[in-house]
Amino acid sequence: MTGPRLSCAHYLTATRFALLEHLRNRFAMVLAVLFIPGWTSLVYRVVSEEKATFLLRASGDWVTAPGDQLSSLPAALNTVTAIIGFMMFTVTFRSSQFDQRLTMAGYPRAALIAAKLTALLVVAVLICAYTTVLICLHWTPQQPIALGLSLFGAAMAYGGIGVMLGAVLRGELEGMFSMIMISIVDTTLQSPFVNPAADNDLIRYLPSYGTMQSGMSAGFLPSYPLPHLLLEALWFIGAITTAAIAFKITTRDRSGIRTKPIRTRPGTTVGNHV
Repeated sequence: MTGPRLSCAHYLTATRFALLEHLRNRFAMVLAVLFIPGWTSLVYRVVSEEKATFLLRASGDWVTAPGDQLSSLPAALNTVTAIIGFMMFTVTFRSSQFDQRLTMAGYPRAALIAAKLTALLVVAVLICAYTTVLICLHWTPQQPIALGLSLFGAAMAYGGIGVMLGAVLRGELEGMFSMIMISIVDTTLQSPFVNPAADNDLIRYLPSYGTMQSGMSAGFLPSYPLPHLLLEALWFIGAITTAAIAFKITTRDRSGIRTKPIRTRPGTTVGNHV
């Protein structure tokens, strides 16, 4: 087996193991199955139905909507981004040493990276579809499919951030803490209840800004700001590029480093790296 067939075999094998790693992460599976419906339902039930008005920067319009519906979107976004980011960080971090040994043995880096991205795509589609259905059980967004697409954009962006943290950081605890805190700060500052006027320009630089704008539009307006959703693609590309560079650096082959002899005592020498 040579050429494209061998490359395809490498990719399929790596993808199979990447998906199995996600399935073995039972804690993440429990969070996805139980925490998402539990948290979104709790927020929807607890927050008052009293209507609130907020500024949607994507269109420049002031939107009035029930408080429980407004709160359920940031809650769903928070759970999706935190869980998917956590899953991708965990898989990337725990497989880093094994991936390094594979590449040293000649396994193509491209196949390993493509496998992780494929696993991210599968996980993001399933979790976002699941979350969108849960939201629709409580209330009916004006554009349910567009809402699911918005959640998918955030999932891919945070999945990319999780892969980046897994490739860059050297501690599992610090990576998990960073992932959770980024998601909490990001979604909290953009919540209509925390910042109804959206009068701070800094929020547009947060990872899920595009998703929050497009998701609110999909929930309460007939229009959909697609350019804002494309912001999530920029975050994804930036995070994955950083992760790929870090992965290449940590897995480069050092076997060809030249050595020169140095004299320690008469009659003996040892190799010294140059």
